[in-house]
Amino acid sequence: MGKVLMKGNEAIGEAAIRAGCLNYFAYPITPQSEVAEYLSRRMPEVGGVFLQGESEVAVSYMIFGAAAAGARVFTTSSSPGISLMSEGVSYITAAQCPAVFVNIMRGGPGLGGILPSQADYLQATKGIGHGGCRLLVMAPAGVQEAVEMVMMAFPLAEKYRNPVIILGDGLIGQMMEPVEFPDSLGSEPSNKDDWATTGMDTRKSTKRNLVRSLFLDPKQLNENNLVLKAKYERMKEEEIRYEKYNTDSDYKVLIVSYGTMSRVCKTAIDQLKEEGLEVGLIRPQTLFPFPEIAVRKTAEKDSCKAVISIEMSMGQMVEDVQMSIQGKLPVSWYGKCGGDIPTPEEVIDAVKGLNV
Repeated sequence: MGKVLMKGNEAIGEAAIRAGCLNYFAYPITPQSEVAEYLSRRMPEVGGVFLQGESEVAVSYMIFGAAAAGARVFTTSSSPGISLMSEGVSYITAAQCPAVFVNIMRGGPGLGGILPSQADYLQATKGIGHGGCRLLVMAPAGVQEAVEMVMMAFPLAEKYRNPVIILGDGLIGQMMEPVEFPDSLGSEPSNKDDWATTGMDTRKSTKRNLVRSLFLDPKQLNENNLVLKAKYERMKEEEIRYEKYNTDSDYKVLIVSYGTMSRVCKTAIDQLKEEGLEVGLIRPQTLFPFPEIAVRKTAEKDSCKAVISIEMSMGQMVEDVQMSIQGKLPVSWYGKCGGDIPTPEEVIDAVKGLNV
């Protein structure tokens, strides 16, 4: 199949189907409601299940049940909806079940607005659920990459038996771009016979598989958390992804940016290059694990004098950037968080304002 022009939200839904996910439970909230609209038609066509829950809280536990039974399952929502799902996310993580969540972020805090934002960075990477649980967090910069990350998310969730979240924004959900659906990313579900609640652990066994998140014995609870921590450390070793742009030049400034905002930064970098000012970019594609070493090494170039984190937030990723740089260079921030996307001209002014 060649490229087709699709809206981001619809492409996300189709990507999940192509990845072998036939279970979608959700509750509508802008700016991602088209995912549910699209899948309400498509899931019956492919023999799948579309179910609108009575709330996001209910949806999170529907996902828990399907994931515990070994089914590929996912949901999409937007910022306040993800907050309501956070308790269920913690249960799913503690019980070591694979599931995929997509957050098409809107402004906030509170009800906020329906326009694009990146204000859920800290929620996704540091505290999406209670008890110290963590998710593998992926951040696409466009519709094609959103398709690829959704298709990758299911086998990754199964690899780690842990939820994965795709962190997009309202613009990615609403824009239309040409996309194609790679066959190679839609892997077959892994064997779940040894843990899923599908009956006995083997055909002739009398031992039932048990999925649980309750550990009343302190030793057992600690052991379960050690298992989870080992998975997070393994993610840091095996799943870090990032892109570099214009880093072969003798750049004086390094921009760190992700998602839609990184595309604006690339345009600004091209314009600055025409003016004779070289600026590099590193774009994290995984926000957890964060490409800490790559950011630090990219900033260590002799010509680099300053680092700036450019975000559609009031400065959330900048904390990870500062930790990466370890005080070796000044780190600043520029951004907006009301739904307006900073323009290339505003990015250029922010870079020039560093006076390097």
